[in-house]
Amino acid sequence: MSKTKLSPIVAGVMNWGIWDKNLNTKEMENMIKVCLENKITTFDHADIYGGYTTESDFGKAFASSKIAREKIQLISKCGIQMVTENRKNAIKHYDYSKNHIIWSVENSLKNLHTDYLDVFLLHRPSPLMQADEIAEAVLKLKSDGKIIDFGLSNFTSSQTELIRQKTEISYNQVQFSATNFEPMLDGSFDYMQTNNIRPMSWNPLGCVFREDIPQTHRLKKLLATLVSKYHLGSDTILLSWILKHPAQVIPIAGTVNVARIQALMKAVELELEQEDWFAIWAESMGKNVP
Repeated sequence: MSKTKLSPIVAGVMNWGIWDKNLNTKEMENMIKVCLENKITTFDHADIYGGYTTESDFGKAFASSKIAREKIQLISKCGIQMVTENRKNAIKHYDYSKNHIIWSVENSLKNLHTDYLDVFLLHRPSPLMQADEIAEAVLKLKSDGKIIDFGLSNFTSSQTELIRQKTEISYNQVQFSATNFEPMLDGSFDYMQTNNIRPMSWNPLGCVFREDIPQTHRLKKLLATLVSKYHLGSDTILLSWILKHPAQVIPIAGTVNVARIQALMKAVELELEQEDWFAIWAESMGKNVP
């Protein structure tokens, strides 16, 4: 069970740095403040974002903002070893040794200008991960006050259970949206609810606004009707669809558009009617439910 209270929608910072928007320190500081003004207090990081640079860029902005640490929650991840000038890796791989996990957390703390992470996740499962070694690292990090909650990212139920046998798991961050709805059908969300694990959803808008395919054509046509009905944007309605699931999924929104950020939390207040929820799912599948 999580000890940390996260905002109902989390700000994903993957695209804030050099991988996409390339925000400077002042712009990043302003983005943090815009999120807080709109009740989005949790920020989702990973060590690899920006080729191992975005955490540090965010940390500088956070330090200059003078915002009190207790006003925000910080999530970060480790494990993926990328081939980049910032790491001496010959090939992309995963590392979940005890020493690397502890070093990664300490490095993230330094980059983010903080003493602790509210949530720390293993970024992707590795065939070579040793559950006992991971548990030892997590126990030390928790006892040293460097992390509060521990979780996973992109882990299947069986992989999660392997780790859960050795240490408590509070979160699993998976891909989930109206166009990528497998976790609610393949047992993932059932397993998480059974074991008090909160799902987080990355890419919560799916491919609706990114791909021009029959699936997105059907959804956009329906969403146009729902926008008129609820007087809210399509992205807000799609987030509300996620939030209605009983697994209590936390969407991670990566937008840096101020107007869209201001609209995000309206999804929390929107009570999507049950038939509209099923209509979105049906249009995504291209058929009615069985």
